[in-house]
Amino acid sequence: MWVLEVVNTIDSNGLDGDGIFARSFGHLWGILTAPFIHASFAHLISNTIPLVFMGVIIALQGAARLAIVTGIVIVIGGLLTWLISPSGVSTIGASGVVFGYATYLLARGFFDRSALELMTGLVVGAVWGAVLIASLVPHGNVSWQGHLSGAIAGVIAAYLLRRERPAAGTQRRRGADTPAGALAK
Repeated sequence: MWVLEVVNTIDSNGLDGDGIFARSFGHLWGILTAPFIHASFAHLISNTIPLVFMGVIIALQGAARLAIVTGIVIVIGGLLTWLISPSGVSTIGASGVVFGYATYLLARGFFDRSALELMTGLVVGAVWGAVLIASLVPHGNVSWQGHLSGAIAGVIAAYLLRRERPAAGTQRRRGADTPAGALAK
């Protein structure tokens, strides 16, 4: 993202047109490029800090988990943004991914029924919650549609990646999966 912003700045923000254009099939590929393009270095910095912070927390479950969450948020969040944004406007920036990461971290504790993950989500909510909620309020040059779509995608990612729990009453007894003769030895 940083290298692209240097190129974009040198090119007088020529890449800004490579974002998501709502309901334009000719720009459908913008769903994949938009998170990597920013309108300015200030825009990039405002996304980089929470992206790295929350990305590291997600990466504690492994690089594959981070890649899968990121992919789900970019694709689903981008498609939703493509569906609900106003036409004729390019939506760019990683803030949809930031919102996706935040809601993933908030929701995964509920889906996994994990106290540690719930606490992690609460910390993320306490640190970034006010900023995230304020960004959903429509104001000039900020895509609340991208933020909302990213947030929805993060919850979907948490649901899709939840840990499966055994159904009630199917707990295994000690030795239940051991062959009968093996216990006698």
